[in-house]
Amino acid sequence: MARRRRPPRPGALTELPPLKILSQILLLQTLWYVAGTVLILFTALVAGKHFSLDLVLSWRSLRGDTTVGWMLGLVWLLNSLIGVIGILVLISRSKLVPDFAVTLHFIHLLIVSLYSHSIPQNALWWILQIGSTAMMTALGVWACQWRELRPINFGGSAAQTTTDVPVAGEGAGDEEMGYGRGRGRGRGRDGAGEYEMVGMKGENGEAS
Repeated sequence: MARRRRPPRPGALTELPPLKILSQILLLQTLWYVAGTVLILFTALVAGKHFSLDLVLSWRSLRGDTTVGWMLGLVWLLNSLIGVIGILVLISRSKLVPDFAVTLHFIHLLIVSLYSHSIPQNALWWILQIGSTAMMTALGVWACQWRELRPINFGGSAAQTTTDVPVAGEGAGDEEMGYGRGRGRGRGRDGAGEYEMVGMKGENGEAS
């Protein structure tokens, strides 16, 4: 007797193929570096400093005892906000945000270590990476959840229908408005004229 196959366990690995995950990581990392490079280049030109790749990829430039070091720290924090936009556009899944945020900064650690030929030894660099990771995770989760919880608009509006429901005491109100429910004269609801209730004759010819 053939055994029944168990359905796949729901999760990130089954919902997103590895190739798609890899492409999203590369796109997010590229966007983060391009935006960071542009911001650092603009800030260096405004401040009258010489631009080089050391400002982007070297941990030695990020120091707490120089103006350039603090300037780079603020620029990288601003770049993290751009990274949140990239996560919202490319990922759009709140439960995957922490994984992508940590992976992005881990790859940055590897690239910086290879470029500088040593592991970062600056306390400010590590504090900045932890703060950037926490900020991207918190804002990314909030942004993705806000997008996931938005109401879906199918492009049409439901027709509004109204139903008349009889209310207790409505008969008394009808009598006051000028139309009756029993025998006699009264005025129609639309006020178009008067009407008279006429009894129906039975089999013996008497009015009921």
